[in-house]
Amino acid sequence: MTHAHALPRWDLTDFYTQLDDPQIEKDILSIREDAKHTASLQGKMTSASASDLLKHIELYQALSQKLARLGSYAYLHFATAMLDEKVQAFQQRMDEFATEIYTATVFFTHELNDIDSHKLNKMFEENTALQTYKPWLERVRVFKEFQLDLKLEEVLPQKDLTGCQAWVRLFDQTLAEMMFKDSKGADLNLSELLEHMSSPKPEIRKEAATLLSKGLQDKKSMMTLIFNTLLKDKDVTDTLRGYSSPWHSRHLANNIEEDVVDAMVETVRANYSLCHRYYAWKTKQLGLSKIQYWDRNAPLTTEEETPLSFDNAKVIVLDAYRAFSPKLADVGQKFFDNPWIDVPAYKGKTSGAFAHPTTPDVHPYLMLNYLGKRRDVMTLAHELGHGVHQYLANSQPYLLTHTPLTVAETASVFGEMLTFRSLLKNAKDNTEKKALLAGKIEDMINTVFRQVAFHLFEREVHQKRKSGELSHSDFCEIWRTTQKEALGNSVEIDPLVDNFWGYISHFLHVPFYVYAYAFGDCLVNALYSVYQSGQVENFQDKYLHMLSLGGSKHYSDLLKPFNLDPRDKSFWQGGLNVIKELVEELEKLG
Repeated sequence: MTHAHALPRWDLTDFYTQLDDPQIEKDILSIREDAKHTASLQGKMTSASASDLLKHIELYQALSQKLARLGSYAYLHFATAMLDEKVQAFQQRMDEFATEIYTATVFFTHELNDIDSHKLNKMFEENTALQTYKPWLERVRVFKEFQLDLKLEEVLPQKDLTGCQAWVRLFDQTLAEMMFKDSKGADLNLSELLEHMSSPKPEIRKEAATLLSKGLQDKKSMMTLIFNTLLKDKDVTDTLRGYSSPWHSRHLANNIEEDVVDAMVETVRANYSLCHRYYAWKTKQLGLSKIQYWDRNAPLTTEEETPLSFDNAKVIVLDAYRAFSPKLADVGQKFFDNPWIDVPAYKGKTSGAFAHPTTPDVHPYLMLNYLGKRRDVMTLAHELGHGVHQYLANSQPYLLTHTPLTVAETASVFGEMLTFRSLLKNAKDNTEKKALLAGKIEDMINTVFRQVAFHLFEREVHQKRKSGELSHSDFCEIWRTTQKEALGNSVEIDPLVDNFWGYISHFLHVPFYVYAYAFGDCLVNALYSVYQSGQVENFQDKYLHMLSLGGSKHYSDLLKPFNLDPRDKSFWQGGLNVIKELVEELEKLG
């Protein structure tokens, strides 16, 4: 495999040449001037004409885009240099600057919510250009009954800088600083250690789990305090705003009805038996009566997986994309023709992978921690799907580019499915087919069943925090219980892994994000089934058009051209039946 130092790194000069680029200071001054102009509109929004309201929104949009551009540059730098004090300071400065601008302009959405609904509908009728922003206005106004007095709205984000944002930063930097020395004396960061839990050698998997557990145990007081503080912070804010539950605001932000999420969660829980069934099959394949938690993603063979170069991974993914749609592959190719991907794992880089949309005047960036495993190929397919989605959505005005989490995982999971099906089709024998099927089922288990278990963990800790601080053992017990329910009796939940909740960053970065993964996977399973059936003409064109719409339509409207309705409970069972079919296919192979 290509050495880490030779793997592609992203180049952020499409933003600025370096952290002390003079253009940064010029842009900060420009944003402050735009903020002053915007602030001059205070008190005028509710009396504005349709044409004036359009001008005001366009001004606010331009300001927001400039600010997001600066924020993206800081965030991307920080993600790959989390231990660099200069980068840390720049990130903090940009966070403080964003809060300054937000405080000066928070009145804008506050007053938008004060516009009479009847009057606003009249404005849409008389000004077609204003209608463009109707979806965004509707998303803003859904929070109308939960907004606070303007003075409080101005103060809260300023306090967040030294409150919740600081605690999240402490969590991120703590994980980035953690290093683990294995039995061979090698120093591993978190991403590299987690990769060891997919080793073909049982002793390496156990060692990795042991090292992670010890590392988290050493930080248990800090992690317990961080989680308790952020759970309470959210509870205080939710209570102030009048949300009915800790997840209420997330559903509103996702533009999704609570009963739809509940139907999805309960349908997944009712199908936990699929997860249990797969692990029962895997224990037999490994010649065991039970498998340990850290064996869940173990390969079926004790042979080391032959590392796959990043260049080969790129070909595999783009070929799969191209077989579905040349247009899709052409957009994907842009990420490889340009330095838009940071590929290798290295010290100081955040773990995992992500795609960041930035702003329409730049382009998305992808971050990987590529180690040459089959799962890394699927991660590339996943993040490239996000990147293509974000790139196409940038055809919308900036305020409409944001895709709610309910459909944000659509292109990523679809990209994974295309790549998986391509690999399965070209498998040379049943051994390779079994390995591919097992890998895909495990990915689906991790995306659907495990994420719903995460969601249930979140729900319980947020609810219990209302009655007082949780102890470290409280968190561990809730983690164990929710994991055990999902994984079944074939998986041994060793006390060693009880503290693994402590490295799941989504719990703190975006509370109640995780159900979006399960939502997206089931949605894509249903969407892919429609594609395979050939029931929808020009499926590829409709699919690309859907991606280009970004956040300009409700998720139910986006899916209408494919005759899919997630509000129908049978929709979720249909998505889970795809997993069932794969398990059955695997079982037939022996």
